[in-house]
Amino acid sequence: MAITRQTDFAPGDRYRYDLRLCNNGWAQVDTRQDASYYGTWTNPVTRQIFNYCEGDTSLTACDSDAEYVQAIGELVEWSRGAGHWIGIDPGFDVAMRERFTALGLAGFLHG
Repeated sequence: MAITRQTDFAPGDRYRYDLRLCNNGWAQVDTRQDASYYGTWTNPVTRQIFNYCEGDTSLTACDSDAEYVQAIGELVEWSRGAGHWIGIDPGFDVAMRERFTALGLAGFLHG
């Protein structure tokens, strides 16, 4: 699994990522710690997870479906353990919901 950490600081807030990502195949990973300075999104087709935290960004790119399922499982486990977990919101995108289901991740969806 490759983790790419962008070294540049991205001042502003997470909402510019909401607009860019959620309309282009990404689902928001909803947690109780979401705020203007924090957010996480995932794309089940490209098998990527993107996080924005106080200007720092990280992108996890998985090489296989199995690695992606493992990475999502670890994210959910950590979020549940911290009491933050809400669920992955695929919005009204039926194909995205079906992709999560095909990966065995339907139990993590909400919305």
